[in-house]
Amino acid sequence: MVDTTGGFTSAGLQLEADTLLLPSLSQSEAIEIGEIAHQLGRDRALAITIEVQLGKWPVFHIALPGTKPENDNWIARKARVVHATGNSTMRERVFSEENGFDWYLKNDLSEELHAIHGGGLPLNVNGLGLAGVLLISGLPQVQDHLLGVEVIAEFLARKGEQQ
Repeated sequence: MVDTTGGFTSAGLQLEADTLLLPSLSQSEAIEIGEIAHQLGRDRALAITIEVQLGKWPVFHIALPGTKPENDNWIARKARVVHATGNSTMRERVFSEENGFDWYLKNDLSEELHAIHGGGLPLNVNGLGLAGVLLISGLPQVQDHLLGVEVIAEFLARKGEQQ
């Protein structure tokens, strides 16, 4: 067994993604996802930057106290990975770790413009595929990813779609 970031497996992360499928994603729903992330971040006093994209259009963006301009660079780099692959940044990282290859070389994408660090999650719509991206930056990458999962799960729970 290969040691991977966060002890995740790519199969487990794919299963996670499959359970986080959205029934739809409108502009107002994308903003609601951002508002959930904002509320959790504020309640926990997290120094995070949050962005939600509808397609590639940022419809929600906020930098909570303690963040820095560099967080926006991380957001952009993570977003490019999700748009290029349709997968979470954590899944891409763990898959490359499991298979022992350099993700950037294999995909012919620069590390300066792409980041396979947790916190970029696809907003996939059932039957449609990638409709947007939830991006979180500011915590260690495993926590960025887990917070994103929590946000999407909460959104689905509010919609009566999960748990």
